[in-house]
Amino acid sequence: MALNDLKSALPDYAKDLKLNLGSVIGNSDLPQQQLWGTVLACAIASRSPKVLAELEPEARENLSPEAYTAAKAAASVMAMNNVFYRTRHLLSDPEYGNLRAGLRMNVIGNPGVDKTDFELWSLAVSAINGCGMCLDSHEQVLRKADVDRETVQEAVKIASVLQAVGATLDAEAVIAQV
Repeated sequence: MALNDLKSALPDYAKDLKLNLGSVIGNSDLPQQQLWGTVLACAIASRSPKVLAELEPEARENLSPEAYTAAKAAASVMAMNNVFYRTRHLLSDPEYGNLRAGLRMNVIGNPGVDKTDFELWSLAVSAINGCGMCLDSHEQVLRKADVDRETVQEAVKIASVLQAVGATLDAEAVIAQV
């Protein structure tokens, strides 16, 4: 199982990550599609080749072709949106918020899967990419759709653990080459 391979690849000092990786994926209460869509979108957003290589095959097995594509689309469109909207928010001139974005993001309106699942994946990717505006926006959509806070937090936990695992493994790969 790829999850065990990732856990065994982590150094001893990252024992907490090993335990957290097992719990956020292996013991998640999320439905399969929400879980594995979140895992795939976050593995992509982590930018870690090792994390993506280990988790993508299992995500592909656990997702329909439509959900697999939608999770990749969530990571892709949020990579753009998180930079754009985070920048708008961080600029001290509020007038940027009044300008038309002019960026295509049609997949958000028609992701090919349940919109709630896509919003959850988008929120998780936004957590990795650090866009507060996007986090707020996706969380509000999820809460209006009666998604509970525990589900939102579960997605954020997956995002945080996968990001940390990726950063740790990538750092260790560099150190091993020194």
